[in-house]
Amino acid sequence: MKNQYLECGKIINTHGVKGAVKLESWCDSPSVLSSLKCIYMSQKGQYIPMKVLRASVFKQFVIMELDGVNDIDAAMLLRNTVVYADRSDFDLEEGDYFIADLLGLPVMDAETKQVYGTLKEVINRGASDIYVIDTSMGERMMPVVDEFVKRVDPDEAIFVSPIEGMLD
Repeated sequence: MKNQYLECGKIINTHGVKGAVKLESWCDSPSVLSSLKCIYMSQKGQYIPMKVLRASVFKQFVIMELDGVNDIDAAMLLRNTVVYADRSDFDLEEGDYFIADLLGLPVMDAETKQVYGTLKEVINRGASDIYVIDTSMGERMMPVVDEFVKRVDPDEAIFVSPIEGMLD
């Protein structure tokens, strides 16, 4: 079952004295996080909504003002808090997926259906993402490019065509 709320960042510090917070974005870009009108904080298994009054991108971070957080003392209490977004607040284009929905999927050969392992992590370091695949022989990495990743079905598997030695 897919989680309704997805981790989207972390409050790492305060910003100024009026209660603004500085967030590390875990979204595709800081602008995605700064576009949200509401974020959520998890407390005892419940997701508490926090209205975003104002948000902007500052370098690779997001500066956000939240409803009810009016001074530096209130902002300091939120340091190191992971924030969440409701998946329905995003409009995904065809072929785009939430990483959270891909983790744990089997990675299998597009032709033979041989299972190589499961997707453990997705690393983003520039030109393309990199899949970290947990195989019987340890972790293996695969760039997410059309040459290797043939099809992604978040309800079934990730279908690949690796070169010799890539996953074995």
